[in-house]
Amino acid sequence: MTTASRFATYFHVHLVSDSTGETLNAMARAVCARFENVLPIEHIYALVRSPRQLERALTDIEAAPGVVIHTIVDDELRAALEEGCRKLDMACIPALDPLVSALSRYLGAALTRRVGVQHALDNDYFNRMDALNYAIGHDDGQGGQDLDQADVVLVGVSRTSKTPTCIYLAHRGVRAANVPLVPGRAPSEKLLNLKNALIVGLTISPDRLIQIRRNRLLSLKEDRDSTYIDIEAVRQETVLARRLYERMEWPVIDVTRRSVEETAAAVLNLLNGGHGQIEVLG
Repeated sequence: MTTASRFATYFHVHLVSDSTGETLNAMARAVCARFENVLPIEHIYALVRSPRQLERALTDIEAAPGVVIHTIVDDELRAALEEGCRKLDMACIPALDPLVSALSRYLGAALTRRVGVQHALDNDYFNRMDALNYAIGHDDGQGGQDLDQADVVLVGVSRTSKTPTCIYLAHRGVRAANVPLVPGRAPSEKLLNLKNALIVGLTISPDRLIQIRRNRLLSLKEDRDSTYIDIEAVRQETVLARRLYERMEWPVIDVTRRSVEETAAAVLNLLNGGHGQIEVLG
């Protein structure tokens, strides 16, 4: 490896949206992640729906030259943004155009010019909000009295990303609850006798789990020795968890090398593919 290759290349990326900017931000991060040693400095301009708002955005863009990526729907605003970028000699990329054009040709359908259609207050939106409230109310073993109303229940020892995975699933409209496995305490009969919800066991390597737990203690400014980070105790925790999953024939997801998004995607695959005994490796 050469010395130069160890340094990252930073560049400004300006994300201009007439909606919340969530779609654009996710797309830009996914694309930038495909390049090694490239780190974008993000500038987000959300809800840009008037010429005045666009002028302010262009002023900021001029101050930090880079790449402009947008999802502007309005023809006049698009033209003004593209002209502004041309004058500044900056690349201006319409993020959704290739996909929209391809689908339009395939469907033979006219395009809508309404802004923020994907964020409309429809039934899907309220279902997601209901799922989010459910996830919050059933975090870490809470709300066990109506656990059978969940679409999925995640089970695992402490610090196996149960909570963030449930929140992520809620944003996809999935009612997700999580139940921790506590050393020395047997799982509840309510959990073991669930019939309607998909129950997924989360597992992780002991070494990775100890690292995560150490970082957690540091963030809480706790410096103490305990079974929480003792290697033998942690190994025993993970072994007992795996034995429970096998006994109950719950599908298992190894989160050792998975991001929250990847774990959630694996759960969604299980939801779509049935409740059989499945091992999803990390």
